Amino acid sequence: MARYTGPKARINRRLGTLIYENSGATRAFERRETPPGMHTRGRRPSNYGKALMEKQKIKHFYGLGEKQLRRYFNNVAHKKGNTGELLLCMCERRLDNVIRRSGFTKTRPQARQGVTHGHFQVNGIKVTTPSYLLRPGDVVTVRRRANLLSFYQQLCTEHTGEPLDWVAFDAETLRATVQGNPGPSDISVPVDVKMVVEFMSR
Repeated sequence: MARYTGPKARINRRLGTLIYENSGATRAFERRETPPGMHTRGRRPSNYGKALMEKQKIKHFYGLGEKQLRRYFNNVAHKKGNTGELLLCMCERRLDNVIRRSGFTKTRPQARQGVTHGHFQVNGIKVTTPSYLLRPGDVVTVRRRANLLSFYQQLCTEHTGEPLDWVAFDAETLRATVQGNPGPSDISVPVDVKMVVEFMSR
């Protein structure tokens, strides 16, 4: 599921939260928040079904595939601390997520596309991997091309990012500086991560 191309409004309705932020999916979710399908009303999911839905929220929100999510989980499973928080904090450090939350783009799919097309640099080097994990001290900038600079400058004027304690963003110079690592309060996805950890630990 590295790149979901299906109807995004259905995912928002199925998972019961605003995972995809584009205008069409947002309007559809606001009009009808019930799950899609004829026979879904009043049906309570099992504990397994609830855990699976929580895991799907993480996968769709950050654009992860099953193998990639499992690799992240295995990476933090043996570290000290809350496994669920460590997992989500690792996802928050992804390049495409930082680009979206800083204010370069309106949505994560848009940020992901920009990275894969080579629009962004990390410490002056072009990076085309959306899953690139940023570290304190890293600087994210738009490549010095007139068309890219004007495009992202316009996006920044139309849409403001989310204030982050661990990332400093300068909209005038299109420059985001990672000042630290994200903490539990910086996690942006509405998910019961404890249920996901129990599900993936089976």
